[in-house]
Amino acid sequence: MNEILCHLKNNPEFRKINTQETIQRFIELLPLKLKKGIKFAYTKKQILYFVLTHPVYKMEFEYNKSLINSLLKKAAIANVDELKFFVTNKIEKKEQKKEQKFEYYKERSYGIFSNTIKDERLYERVEEIRKIIKGS
Repeated sequence: MNEILCHLKNNPEFRKINTQETIQRFIELLPLKLKKGIKFAYTKKQILYFVLTHPVYKMEFEYNKSLINSLLKKAAIANVDELKFFVTNKIEKKEQKKEQKFEYYKERSYGIFSNTIKDERLYERVEEIRKIIKGS
């Protein structure tokens, strides 16, 4: 499995996988105060974009731009000449676990219907359902 993954990563068609992996390693090089503000990062037209979680982090990134550039030269991400930072305008909703409430309702049927099924097994099943309805 490892050999297959290595082969795929070395293939030129999968260059994006390698670039994304390099970006992730670069993010790990950043100081913790910067790292925790990054939602994700990507490259486009020789620009490395950082999508941040809050406007405060954008100010922090702008302030530390020279540090990030020096780390970027060490990481050697292919074809990146410029850095840009922006805050996403989409608010992430925290998933809340919804408790399933089983609501019981009063059966509206009285189990009065004709059973004209010829197959004996199906006939018995319908009769079991009738008993359940009458028991409610």
